[in-house]
Amino acid sequence: MCGIVGYIGHREAYPVIIKGLKRLEYRGYDSAGVVLYNNNELHLCKTKGKVSDLEAKADSELDKSANIGIGHTRWATHGVPNDVNSHPHLSNSGNLVIVHNGIIENYEPIKKELIKRGYTFKSDTDTEVLVNLIEEVQKQEGIKLGKAVQIALNQVVGAYAIAVFDKNNPDELIAARLGSPLAIGVGEGELFIASDASPFIEYTPNAVYLEDGELAIVSLSKDLIVRKIKDDSLVNPYIHELQMSLEQIEKGGFDHFMLKEIYEQPNAIKDTFRGRIRVEEGIVKISGVEDNLHKFINANRILIIACGTSWHAGLVAEYIFEEFARIPVEVEYASEFRYRNPVIRPDDVVIAISQSGETADTLAAIKLAKEHGAFVFGVCNVVGSSISRETHSGAYTHAGPEIGVASTKAFTTQITVLTLMALRIARAKGTMARADYFRYLQELERIPQLVEQTLQTNLEIQTISSIYKDAPNCLYLGRGYNFPVALEGALKLKEISYIHAEGYPAAEMKHGPIALIDDKMPVVIIAPKQEHYDKIVSNIQEIKARSGKIIAIVTKGDTQVKSLADHVIEIPETSDALSPLVATIPLQLLSYHIAVMRGCNVDQPRNLAKSVTVE
Repeated sequence: MCGIVGYIGHREAYPVIIKGLKRLEYRGYDSAGVVLYNNNELHLCKTKGKVSDLEAKADSELDKSANIGIGHTRWATHGVPNDVNSHPHLSNSGNLVIVHNGIIENYEPIKKELIKRGYTFKSDTDTEVLVNLIEEVQKQEGIKLGKAVQIALNQVVGAYAIAVFDKNNPDELIAARLGSPLAIGVGEGELFIASDASPFIEYTPNAVYLEDGELAIVSLSKDLIVRKIKDDSLVNPYIHELQMSLEQIEKGGFDHFMLKEIYEQPNAIKDTFRGRIRVEEGIVKISGVEDNLHKFINANRILIIACGTSWHAGLVAEYIFEEFARIPVEVEYASEFRYRNPVIRPDDVVIAISQSGETADTLAAIKLAKEHGAFVFGVCNVVGSSISRETHSGAYTHAGPEIGVASTKAFTTQITVLTLMALRIARAKGTMARADYFRYLQELERIPQLVEQTLQTNLEIQTISSIYKDAPNCLYLGRGYNFPVALEGALKLKEISYIHAEGYPAAEMKHGPIALIDDKMPVVIIAPKQEHYDKIVSNIQEIKARSGKIIAIVTKGDTQVKSLADHVIEIPETSDALSPLVATIPLQLLSYHIAVMRGCNVDQPRNLAKSVTVE
């Protein structure tokens, strides 16, 4: 949500910043801006709209010959999306400039006090308040920018990632974060600031990830200085070597990142279990679990906290952990968990799931769980992310960068990790027969191949999509392990095609949703030939009796459902517990093709951000 790119070095700053902002478009935004410093002046250009709109405006308005600058993509919080509210924002004197991700919750009383002191405001944003507060501190104290930023941030309440520049001290940029990610790229004779590493991956493999409550002075004339905002203590910055490559964040010949990421799932799942299982020896080893195995074995219960697609992965994990390891599981929306008074015990294990590792609600829920003495285990994709640092232990999914806002490979790789965890714990507890354990390992190893086979249904899914692309509503039904898959399929359709869709347990159809069914209502039913098959067939017959249009996901070779459904998409046979990894693929493709046919922006759906880093 929002994106920051800053540069200081030997290159022209503008091309680096613009390219970086394009790399951050996946985060979601409604306006963009850039400021460059040259000839003792700040040159500012910003606009409502896309980075391409900013480029067009900059071509006629901006002096681009500068080696230092800051860029921003804004997702509106305080103030509507327009040119004035777009970032960067200048202080009243015009000396300071800031970009900001997050929300300053106490901006109104600060603004009132600054108005009393003679400050005026052009925008409706909390960010303009912050830059003027920094200027007021600097003026009152007679101090350098870094110290002024530190003092000002100790007076604000909220979440932020900021980059600040003072034209009277043009040798440095100031960066700081609390609750919103920020990385510093360290190159040869050049330094970068960005919301994640993607804007500078082609220039340097070295990154410093600021921790919550840290401030950095980024300068070419001295070593990188990192301090704690609260007490001014020095921090020794740790330089990470980036694992991603430039190729991973390009489309690679696909029309959209989402389609590329759907097709990456066989390899992503393989990478997730690579080195973690030895099938013939019956070994599952995830170091974060292995080092804390006693916590899981002795757990009173497992609490899973997540949001969105990760929450759906958690629902699948609830079935898996309870069946395999016989541990009670509760799955909570992090956004609700953090605002009630949950019962958390020291013998609870909390599993926090997040693709980005930066989800604000999930981070807040983690802190709450830790305060109550629970052991917290993180499952995320981004190395060095906040959740990977805040949790006691964890496991990475190794899915590679996911740029499309609608998560696809995050879902399947999260389920893969959680399945591995459940298998290891079940083996340690003795809750699963040896034959079943080996069978699941063998099946899991085959999943990438089964997903590859499922992707071959793409053309027939395109045909089905063309029939239903104009449907105003859609119902998704599933049972058991595939009920969460129905929820996830409905979410995908809503997110990227803007068609209203709802997911339900199939048995709940008779408790309300059946009233919606008529000859205009497409119903997607996940109906592999498994434990609840006969029940699903009954549900399909009830829908047919009311003229509903049925799109069924069935096991290859199925004839019974095929004789009832209007359309079938066949998937390879696998066990109940692993079927979500295969059954979700046609639903991703269905959503993708419908959205494309409706002319929607698949990778950047309206009003959505990849990582929700503010409330």
